[in-house]
Amino acid sequence: MNKPTLLILAAGIGSRYGGNKQIDGFGPNGETIIEYSIFDAIRAGFGKVVFIVRKEILETAKELFLPKLQGKIEVDFVVQTLESLVPSEYQNPERKKPFGTGHAVLCAKDAIQAPFAVINADDFYGKEAFQALGKFLKDEVKENLHCMVGYALKNVLSENGTVSRGVCETNEHFQLIGMTERTAIAQEGDQIISREDDDPLVIPPDTPVSMNCWGFHPSFFEEAERIWKAFLPENKDNIKSEFYIPSVANTLIEEKKANIAILEGGTTWFGVTYPEDKPVVVAALQKLHKKGEYPEKLWE
Repeated sequence: MNKPTLLILAAGIGSRYGGNKQIDGFGPNGETIIEYSIFDAIRAGFGKVVFIVRKEILETAKELFLPKLQGKIEVDFVVQTLESLVPSEYQNPERKKPFGTGHAVLCAKDAIQAPFAVINADDFYGKEAFQALGKFLKDEVKENLHCMVGYALKNVLSENGTVSRGVCETNEHFQLIGMTERTAIAQEGDQIISREDDDPLVIPPDTPVSMNCWGFHPSFFEEAERIWKAFLPENKDNIKSEFYIPSVANTLIEEKKANIAILEGGTTWFGVTYPEDKPVVVAALQKLHKKGEYPEKLWE
């Protein structure tokens, strides 16, 4: 089987960050967070990386990443637009944002033929996550068996505001049986609380959550496309509707068409949601370089 592919979701607008955090520099030599994910993926045996980007940053992304990655891993770029995979009868001129992570994955269908991982551009997942993904995608993935790297909720919060997380329910085999996207989670005193529509919910700190770190068999595309085609007519008048990966995963589980294993490996995470997060990430990366987790310069 082919080496697995890494699909990086880099088309987000970054409204809370106030800029293109996908191409902002955080490492000691101006490295983006994306570069650490690619570096770790190469070490874990991945053979290709596919970037999902907005057309506004396509050329900038190519100029930034292609020279660094040439000869190290196969690279491809795919553009996600408001119109991508949306028939004209379902296009709404009032809509301002694409349809989310599940839509982004579908946009990459023609660029991926091997088992693949999906990650966010602005999250640092740690080398252990990619080692777990690489092993699963080479040895265990099947048409009806996908995976997700789980992270304890207490380790993936921001000190600078609320965060969105996919909160997981699991069975005795540590497989996903359901996920709820909660969009306003924060530490409040000694509790972690989600405030959805002013209805507070206390969530245990060790609850596994999704950081959008997935592993899929290529058959996922066909199933996601089927669910997408049902989603469009139901949401054509809702300009804020989003087609998330977790909603596809939930549907496949409910239909008993797939199991999703939750992998260990979610030990190190940091990310960028707010401008105030940047110095925290810069300091964390400097510390990892000093510990020898990464070479002084990633691509020399």
